[in-house]
Amino acid sequence: MIKVLTYGTYDLFHYGHLRLLERAKELGDYLIVGISTDEFNHIKGKVCVYPYEERAAIVQAISYVDEVIPEENWEQKVRDVIENEIDIFVMGDDWKGEFDFLEEHCRVVYLPRTDGISSTEIKEDIKNGI
Repeated sequence: MIKVLTYGTYDLFHYGHLRLLERAKELGDYLIVGISTDEFNHIKGKVCVYPYEERAAIVQAISYVDEVIPEENWEQKVRDVIENEIDIFVMGDDWKGEFDFLEEHCRVVYLPRTDGISSTEIKEDIKNGI
C-alpha cells in the first residue's frame, strides 16, 4: 500500500482544494491530510472563518481522504512521515523546495495549484464586497 500525506488549512473549502486532494490520492492508496489547528494558525498569523473541527469534518467527508490528523506545529512533519510510514509527501507548488528535507524519509511531490482560485483571494473578494 502506498501512503500519501499532505497538509493545509483548508479554510473556505473550494474546487482548488478538491483538485489537490484528488491528485494527491491518485499518487497512492491511502491519503492522510494534516489540517492546521486553530492554535497553529494563530502562531502563523492566520485567521480562519471556520474552526479546526469544522474544517477537519469537511475534509474528512471527501471521498479521496482516508484520514485527517491535526497539524499542530512545523516540526511534526518528519515525525508524521515516519510514524505513518508515508511513501509520498505532497504539497502545492507554491511551497516548492520548502519540504525537500523530507526526501530522506519519502518522495516529495509539489503539485500545481488550480489557477484562478485561492482561499486568500476569496477572503479578499468577500472583504471588498465582490
